[in-house]
Amino acid sequence: MKVSEIMTALEKKYGHEQEYLQAVREVLESIEEVYNQHPEFEKAKIVERIVEPDRIFTFRVVWVDDKGEVQTNLGYRVQFNAAIGPYKGGLRFHKAVTPSMLKFLGFEQTFKNALTTLPMGGGKGGSDFDPKGKSDAEIMRFCQAFMLELWRNIGPDTDVPAGDVGVGGREIGYLTGMYKKLAREYNTGVLTGKGMTWGGSILRPEATGYGALYFTNQVLKTAGKDIKGKTIALSGFGNVAWGAAKKATELGAKVVAISGPDGVCHIPDGITQDMIDYMLVMRSSNRDIVSMMADKFPDKAFFTAGKKAWSIKCDIALPCAFQNELTGEDAKELLANGTWCCCEVSNMGCRPEAIHEFQKAGILFAPGKAVNAGGVATSGLEMTQNASHISWTAEEVDAKLHHIMSSIHEQCVKYGRRPDGTIDYVKGANIAGFMKVATAMLEQGTI
Repeated sequence: MKVSEIMTALEKKYGHEQEYLQAVREVLESIEEVYNQHPEFEKAKIVERIVEPDRIFTFRVVWVDDKGEVQTNLGYRVQFNAAIGPYKGGLRFHKAVTPSMLKFLGFEQTFKNALTTLPMGGGKGGSDFDPKGKSDAEIMRFCQAFMLELWRNIGPDTDVPAGDVGVGGREIGYLTGMYKKLAREYNTGVLTGKGMTWGGSILRPEATGYGALYFTNQVLKTAGKDIKGKTIALSGFGNVAWGAAKKATELGAKVVAISGPDGVCHIPDGITQDMIDYMLVMRSSNRDIVSMMADKFPDKAFFTAGKKAWSIKCDIALPCAFQNELTGEDAKELLANGTWCCCEVSNMGCRPEAIHEFQKAGILFAPGKAVNAGGVATSGLEMTQNASHISWTAEEVDAKLHHIMSSIHEQCVKYGRRPDGTIDYVKGANIAGFMKVATAMLEQGTI
């Protein structure tokens, strides 16, 4: 395999899909050496097959707003790869959603799910619907219209969507209700991230953030460092950032910054439990502004418009919001302020030039497909509980999440250790995920 040749071919077909091409290039560059040691992969054209999704559904979503006006959005579901299990991945409702974004997320999800050790393939979906400023009734009607188009293509052994940006417990509830009505069956295993009283798993809302901090803590311990007392800047204030802030504080770290589209809130003394609880209020408001935190806690949080979390001095940076949110300039600013660790909690949260800056500086860096796998891992645990018609305790779920994140870290170390003893977590995660999926594809024949 020559990465340059494959990327040239993909660029000719998908030149406008920059997020997707970026994700593919990162993986292929990491696995090139290992791949070329396996002529059986080359003979079966595994790479050429693995970079293309199995199928993409695109559909019109028509719904009526509170004024009685008809609105039209586009909906998508990318079923990327099912070599090791049913398609699994979130639904994203955001005005910036495009096929390129969902292909990149589905591609990443394939390897992330492989890392979890659970039998899940990769998929992703969503819509360019913008929940910001919408009423509960409008969101319900949109979710129902979305599911009306999607329901025949999903199922507990086919494709199991979950939440993502713009899709939380409320949206999963509306989607599940409509699926149940259309399918005429109460199948709790068809979506994950459900409510606690009707098939949801304890700790699922916190799982992505919790898992990210468990992984980050292992990265630090492996490097001989302790997370206690360290300062953390994180972006976003949704479920992921909320879980990360909660667990970071429990582990003894100090979250000194959270950010949103409008700017950053500096919290010099560290985020408190009251502030962590208020993050959920901010998310459910649909206003998408972080300045609410400073309005609520004027003596503890200080808002600066137009600035990012990365402008605040910190030991550890945790991008928790969106892909490509941390740029090369942001990376330089963090390094200048003494940051020595960055773990992507969002999918592909750092631009390639930012990763280059971190790696050139020799600081600790780990990619999203490893760091944020706790969310989909707990979704997998939710599927297991649904299939068995049981519900585990918080202690049981947390223990299993700990074990999964530890296993992911071990795989990254196995495939990413450099001759000098340091660990390339990007290479380690990519190779570990790829080898599992590629082997499954090879053993299942040319299909």
